[in-house]
Amino acid sequence: MSRRILPFVTAVSLSVIVLFMPQSGVPDSPPGTDKVVHLVLFALLAATGRYARLPHRPLLAGLVAYAVGSEVVQGLVVALGRGGDVVDGLVDVAGIALGWLVARLALDRRPVS
Repeated sequence: MSRRILPFVTAVSLSVIVLFMPQSGVPDSPPGTDKVVHLVLFALLAATGRYARLPHRPLLAGLVAYAVGSEVVQGLVVALGRGGDVVDGLVDVAGIALGWLVARLALDRRPVS
């Protein structure tokens, strides 16, 4: 296994903690902060997945499924004290697109000769 996978594994672990932490463990923050967290978190997942050289289609499909699934779980699991939010899911997908673009620009650069 390549070391390139470690940032992705770390990002996935972080996302599980952040997305499935019970509401009581989430610190108070200004309105809209949760959207920024969702955007950055899913951008990080996409960028590190690309960095790890994971196959593009399965990575993209998996991240979109994770975005939707995480919101469904947040809405269904009462013990979390959180609610699923369609806007959060859309922001997750925007984060995936942002991370994909950043990784493409960073990883596909060719040195200028």
